[in-house]
Amino acid sequence: MSKLDEREIIRIFAGKLEIGDLDDVATLEKDNIVFKADMLVACTDVPPGMKPWQVARKSVVSCASDLAAKGVKPLAAMTSLGLPKNCTRPYVEGLAEGFAIASKEFGVKIIGGDTNQAGELVIDCSMIGIASGKLPPRSGAKPGDIVVASGMFGLPPSGLAILMHNARTAGMFRKQAIESVLQPVPRQRFGVALAKYFSSSIDSSDGLAISLYELASQSNVDIVVDSVPAVDGLEKFAQENSLDVYELVFHGGEEYEIVATIPQAKLRQAETAARKAELRLHVIGRVKRGDGSVFVGDRLLENRGYVHFSKR
Repeated sequence: MSKLDEREIIRIFAGKLEIGDLDDVATLEKDNIVFKADMLVACTDVPPGMKPWQVARKSVVSCASDLAAKGVKPLAAMTSLGLPKNCTRPYVEGLAEGFAIASKEFGVKIIGGDTNQAGELVIDCSMIGIASGKLPPRSGAKPGDIVVASGMFGLPPSGLAILMHNARTAGMFRKQAIESVLQPVPRQRFGVALAKYFSSSIDSSDGLAISLYELASQSNVDIVVDSVPAVDGLEKFAQENSLDVYELVFHGGEEYEIVATIPQAKLRQAETAARKAELRLHVIGRVKRGDGSVFVGDRLLENRGYVHFSKR
């Protein structure tokens, strides 16, 4: 019997429950209520050095980021906690502080939840938002569209390499890389300001390559990356630690950027809106006819990133 990965497990449940398009968020038909749920598990989602308040905050970031990719502001959330038996009062107080920080930072009211005993820390965040218009799906990209991103890539994978494998670096790059892991920032302002121009969109937390492949495969098109969106300083960091820049940019994960496609006819409007909101709109590629592949220039990109239960 073959081993299942996260995406295969999701497809099994979606089939049994007759769920249609698989996307970052879910909506009720003929309604503007948007739902999102995400689970944080200590062994897979909490890197070394992350404080309790940062753990709780990250559990909220994951939901807020997926809503942001659709242009939705969060309204309310419920958080359920599985806590180890030996959990201390200071640790629980730290978690509570993190939820309070996230509530204020992301404009979401945390209205309740549940607690239970577990073998390790588990936090499930269920969030609700209100859409102001039609949500951009993953399946809406068309040939001729432009591929954009809310930021550059490579900092969080670099931060993980520093925290988990003692990768060498110093100065501002080290500080920013570690901070991007311990205190990730969902691109709420970007999504809310620009989602109305998107033909498709996705949050990139599982890795840029997987995110691009999701848009390409669900839209039945090919995507070509013309400009590798590597953050400043990444090439030097990769050389110093015998790492691959493409691996860090495309396959690292833990990035909470928004990746989207915009019809060419709407690009100038989107760029104007971005400037007014004091945001950077990074053009990284284009959409062409195809069958769901992603290329960097003329090189086929591997469809690989972070997937729970992965066979790799």
